[in-house]
Amino acid sequence: MNDSLEISRRYFLGKCTGVSVGSIAMAAMAREGAFGNEPSPNLGFSGLGLGNLPHFPARAKSVIFLTQSGGPSQIELFDEKPDLRKWAGTELPDSIRKGQRLTTMTAKQKQLIKPAATQFHRSKSGSTVGEWLPYTAAVADELCFIKSMHTDEINHAPAMTKMLTGNQIPGRPSIGSWVSYGLGSTNKNLPDYLVLISKMQRPSDQPLYDHYWGSGFLPSRYQGVKLRNAREPVLYLRDPDGMPRALRREMLDSLASINAQRLKDTGDPEIATRIQQYEMAFRMQSSVPDLTDLSDEPAEIFELYGPDSRRPGSYAANCILARRLVERGVRFVQLFHPDWDHHSRLTSWCTARCRDTDQASAALVTDLKRRGLLDDTLVVWGGEFGRGVAGQGQWDSPEAGRDHHPRCFTMWMAGGGVKAGFSYGKTDDFSYNVAENPVHVRDLHATIMHLMGVDHERFTYRLQGLDFRLTGVEQAGVVKDILA
Repeated sequence: MNDSLEISRRYFLGKCTGVSVGSIAMAAMAREGAFGNEPSPNLGFSGLGLGNLPHFPARAKSVIFLTQSGGPSQIELFDEKPDLRKWAGTELPDSIRKGQRLTTMTAKQKQLIKPAATQFHRSKSGSTVGEWLPYTAAVADELCFIKSMHTDEINHAPAMTKMLTGNQIPGRPSIGSWVSYGLGSTNKNLPDYLVLISKMQRPSDQPLYDHYWGSGFLPSRYQGVKLRNAREPVLYLRDPDGMPRALRREMLDSLASINAQRLKDTGDPEIATRIQQYEMAFRMQSSVPDLTDLSDEPAEIFELYGPDSRRPGSYAANCILARRLVERGVRFVQLFHPDWDHHSRLTSWCTARCRDTDQASAALVTDLKRRGLLDDTLVVWGGEFGRGVAGQGQWDSPEAGRDHHPRCFTMWMAGGGVKAGFSYGKTDDFSYNVAENPVHVRDLHATIMHLMGVDHERFTYRLQGLDFRLTGVEQAGVVKDILA
């Protein structure tokens, strides 16, 4: 066959369809001037999301997801079960366990009950918070606790993948990517979706995979942008020495023109992503240094967030950055704090993670409220699952820990249209099974989307003839009882 007649399917569709993918992308990108004060004829800014969203008035404009990776123990932190003390050291009844799956780490040992290692504070509204979280306890009347969360996966990677993408298998868009795709951002100089990972003071062997904030089958421009917990939050933003700003602008304009022609010819949406990434990087050269320079924060703020807030990359410093991001109109901010996987030495390691995060998490809620931002910012705190009631190892030893437990765990939310000082759902007397008002991860996703003005059943993306959605095809519903 003559080479001139060999054309790709993508090229054929781009040239021959009435409205090509490339045409649609370029039309969307041309809605606004691309460069703010430096307009370019080659590219527009598509920051406002899909034209048919939101479906109804949103209660939350932004989300800050405080992701505690590893599975915090609800038994020590939130789900008070004082009667466990009288059953200490006895075997978990079969009527409670019901043959549920255990990991290989505890499947062959006796399931001997380990009571909580903490006492609990009870707030004015009746919320219970363990003594290892004194700052969280002090703001408990601002929080909405969901004590009946449950999921399907018992190991970290599939459970966290389910928590963040709605499916245990990598390849689906993360919730932040769905929000970015659907709602966009009002800030032209920062990505819609930003990810901050704590710089730990001791090594953590718990991996945080890129697909946790990936865009899956959505165009890659909607994936989370990870800010490094280092001196340069984003690599390669700085121009080389001797590169004038005006020359960089001309280079990008010329490159955008070439890419726009290629996009017109092929209809490849990834070219549109590439154009936008180059332009976003240009804008971030000024916006990111301004964002991450905390020198304009008063001393009172560092006192509020705690002494660790002055350490770049710490969880506390990242909480301040999260507030600064939503102030600037960023739609979805995700913080990751790893090392909550306490199979041993629970009383020392869990308390250390609480010290890392407690004051800053509470300070973030307080800070947002003081600034009038909490009403339309939804803060979510939680991990991928909880911990089991049986002690791992010798139950009464200081070396004892707890194994993974997906059947029930606790998360909390604040602001953004949820009830303050409210606890929803209950577990049985062993914090082993949900006893009242179960909330699956899919229900959590549906509720977050609802608070952002999106009907999770109507918000889909067509791929290979199927309409995919964050909550999948299984039953999922908005938890209406927690809405303010």
